Amino acid sequence: MLCAMHPNSDAAGQDHRLGRIRLLDQQAVNLDGFAEPDPELGMISHLSPYDPEPSWRVADDGTVLEMDSKPAADFDTIDEFVVRYAIDHSQAKASMAMTEAELARLIVDFNVPRDEVLRVCSGLTPAKMARVVAMLQPVELQVAMMKMRARRTPANQAHVTNRLDDPLLIAADAATAVVYGFRELETTVPVLDDAPAVAMALLIGSQVPAAGALTQCSVEEARELELGVRGLVSYAETVSVYGTEQVFTDGDDTPWSKAFLTSAYASRGIKMRLSSGAGSEVLMGQAERKSMNYLESRCVALAKGIGAQGVQNGGVDGAAITASVPAGVKELAAENLMVMLRGLESCSGNDSLMSESTMRRTARTLPTLLSGSDFIFSGFGSIVSYDNMFGPSNFNAADLDDYLVLQRDWGVDGGLRSVDPTTLEAMRRQAAEATRAVFEYLGLADFDDEHVETVVQAEGSKELPDSDGVAVLNAARMIEQSGLTVLDIVAALAETGFTDVADRVLGMAKARVTGDYLQTAAIFDEQMNVLSALQDPNDYRGPGTGYRPSPERQAQIDTVRQARSVTDLVKEQANFCQPGRVTERGPALPGTDPREVVVGVSPAFATKLFRTLSGMTIYDVLEQILAGLEEEQCVPRLVRVTNTVDLGSIGKTAAGLSGSGVSVGLQAKGTTLIHRRDLPPLANLELLSVAPLIAPDMYRLIGINAGRHAKGATPAPMRNAYTDEAITARYHTKVVSMVAIERAEIAAHSGTNVELEFVR
Repeated sequence: MLCAMHPNSDAAGQDHRLGRIRLLDQQAVNLDGFAEPDPELGMISHLSPYDPEPSWRVADDGTVLEMDSKPAADFDTIDEFVVRYAIDHSQAKASMAMTEAELARLIVDFNVPRDEVLRVCSGLTPAKMARVVAMLQPVELQVAMMKMRARRTPANQAHVTNRLDDPLLIAADAATAVVYGFRELETTVPVLDDAPAVAMALLIGSQVPAAGALTQCSVEEARELELGVRGLVSYAETVSVYGTEQVFTDGDDTPWSKAFLTSAYASRGIKMRLSSGAGSEVLMGQAERKSMNYLESRCVALAKGIGAQGVQNGGVDGAAITASVPAGVKELAAENLMVMLRGLESCSGNDSLMSESTMRRTARTLPTLLSGSDFIFSGFGSIVSYDNMFGPSNFNAADLDDYLVLQRDWGVDGGLRSVDPTTLEAMRRQAAEATRAVFEYLGLADFDDEHVETVVQAEGSKELPDSDGVAVLNAARMIEQSGLTVLDIVAALAETGFTDVADRVLGMAKARVTGDYLQTAAIFDEQMNVLSALQDPNDYRGPGTGYRPSPERQAQIDTVRQARSVTDLVKEQANFCQPGRVTERGPALPGTDPREVVVGVSPAFATKLFRTLSGMTIYDVLEQILAGLEEEQCVPRLVRVTNTVDLGSIGKTAAGLSGSGVSVGLQAKGTTLIHRRDLPPLANLELLSVAPLIAPDMYRLIGINAGRHAKGATPAPMRNAYTDEAITARYHTKVVSMVAIERAEIAAHSGTNVELEFVR
C-alpha cells in the first residue's frame, strides 16, 4: 500500500475504494508525480502558447534584425550568442522559408542524406527547430535518430561511484564496467577533496580489461580541469547551459563564459561535451512560460555555437519533471534528436531514475536502444543504486541482465555484452590489486589482503567494513599537493609488475597529445582505434544500410550467461541420477489383474532425465504416486512407453496394458494424468499440466484417484495449481530441451514398451 490510511477511508478506517482501484493504487507507477500542463510555470512539453513564432529577418547588409519574433534590440545574451555563432546565415533564409512539415519529412526521408539534413538544419532558429521535432511521431523520432546520429557504432557510458570513495572498489567497479563493454566511465565523490584519489583509481581500473575507455570525475569545474591537465581524466561533460538568461545569471555565467571553459578543456586534450536538459529551467522557477522543448532547442543551439563536440541531454536531472507532463517522454527523445540535427554527439540521457515503475523506465529507454545513439545512456548505473552518488540511474547494476536480454530480444547493439563470472572476478581482482600497488608504491595509502578480497567479492560498499575515510582524504591531498600526473601512475604500474596496464594508461596519455579523440562523437575501441563522426560516420539510408553488428559482435549480443543448451541440461540432470533404482525387466505385456494400474512413463524417464521441473526427483514422484495407489489397495506396475513423448498417448498406451484399464501417465518433466482404456488420447480423466507447480501431495492424490477410478469409486476433486508468475517464460526453454532428449530416446528403444522395476 502507498499509505496506511487512504483518503477514501472513513473515521472507522473502512476503505471504500473499489477493489480494482485498490489494486491499481498499490502499483509502483502511482508513486510517480504527474502534473497538469501549466504553461505559466513552463510545465508543458511542446508548443507553449507563449513560445515565439519562428522568424528570421535580415537587413540588406546582412545584419540580423529579428529572430523568433524578437527584434535585435531586445535580444538577451542567449539570442545574441545563437545569432552570432550557432546559425549559418548563408543557409538561414532558405531553411526558414521551408514549412515545418517539409523539414520534418526531409529529416525522416531515407533518400535524403544525413549531410543534406545537417546543411538545412544549420539555418534553423531554435523556435523553428522546436516546431519541427514537435511534429514527429515517436516512431518517426526513432527513424530520424537512426539516420542522424553522428557515429555509426553505438556505445554506452557508465556511472562508477561509491558511498565511501573507496579507491579499490572504484577500480574493481571500473573494470567491471569495461568488461561489460562500457566505453566511457563517469565518477563523482561525496567528499570533494577525495576527487584525485577516486579519479586515479578509476583510470587504473578502467584500463585493466581492455584499452581505451575514457574516464571523467564530475566535480567543481576548476578542479575537474586540473585533473584533466594532470592526465587523470580524459573527458568532461559538466559544463551546463540553460535556455533562459536568468538561470545563467543565477549561476554567474553567460554563454561566453561557458564557451571559454569549453575551449579550456579542449585545448588541454580533454574531450568535452555540454550538459543541458528539459526541466532545469522549470525547477529553477525561470522557464519564462516557454515549453520545455523550445528552451532545450535554445540550449542545443548554444552548444553548437560554443563549439562543443557533443551534448548530454534528454532530461538528465530534470527527466522526472519532464516526464510528469503529457508527451514528456517524447520530449526527452526529441532533445536527443535536436543534438543530432545540429551535427553533435548525442549522449542520450537515461541517467536519472525518472520513475518508480519498471515499465515506464524501460519504455523511456527502449526507443533509444532500438534506434541507436552515440551513447545510449549518459550514465548507466553500473554499480548498485545505493552507491550511485549521482542518484540512482534509470538502469543500475541490478538491471544489467535485463538490458543484455533486451539487446538479445531485439537483436540490436546497445553497447554491452555478457560476462562470465570467472572473467569478471579475475578483472575485479587485477584492478583492485593494481590500484593497491600504485597507492602503496607512491606512498599514498596501504590496503591489506582482506580489503582486496572483500572488494573483489562485494556487491557494493555496504559489504565493505567501515573504512578509514581520513586515509582516502589524505591520499587525495597528497596527490593534489605533490603534483602527481599520469606518468607517475604509469611508472608505478610498471615498477610493481602491472606492465600491461601501464602500457594502456600510457596509451591514453599519448592519445591526449595526438588529440584525435576530440573529434565529434569520438570513442576508442578496445584496440585504440578512434571511432568518430569522421572515421566512423553514420551512413544510414534506409533498410540494408547503416550500422549492422559484425558476426562476432552479433554473437556477443546473442550470448547471455543464462542461456542453456540441451547438452547443459543433460549434464545438469545427470547430477540427480540414482543408479540401480529404476531397471528394465523386458517387454511390457498386457495385465489381467483388475486391481492393476499401470504407471506409464516417458522414453527418457530414468535414462537421461532424473529431475522434474518442480525440483522433485523422478524417484520422489514415483514414491508418491505408488503410495497413493497402494492406499487404495491397487497394484501398481511401471512401464516405459517408448514410441511417443505425448502425455495423452503415453497414458492411453499404459491404460491399454493395465489390468483395470486405468493408468497414470507421467512425463520426466513432471506432467501427469489419469487415463482410461476406452477414452481417446486427449480425453483423459484428470490432468496436472503445470509441472513446475505440482507438489508431492498432488502426486499422491493422482495415485489415490487413479486407484478409485480403477475400483469404480468416486475420486476426490483434483485442482491444478495456479500462479500469476511467468511460468512459461521460466521453464519453456527447459521443456524444449527435455522434449528433445525424450525424442532422441525413442529411437534407442525401437518402439518396444519396457517393463520397469523400481527399488523403493
